[in-house]
Amino acid sequence: MLDLRPVALIADYFVLCDGQSARQLGAITDAMVEALKELGERPLRIEGTPDSGWVLLDYGAVIAHVFSPELRSYYALESLWKDAPTVVRMQ
Repeated sequence: MLDLRPVALIADYFVLCDGQSARQLGAITDAMVEALKELGERPLRIEGTPDSGWVLLDYGAVIAHVFSPELRSYYALESLWKDAPTVVRMQ
């Protein structure tokens, strides 16, 4: 998770994660949407599909990017936003 507050106005945080298959991307996306729904949060917008290799969940202050490994490497958002502090990093 990147803290964008010091470097951008588009969101406060980016959550970046990846899955090994379209099925796993769908499961990750569904789990995130359901967990946040239980907390009363609904996405403002969902872009992309698991089959495309990139799903974006826009919750306003928090934007989650769920990538295939190839697209995560290609777009390299961690490098693009390298000035944003890393809040949490999990492997």
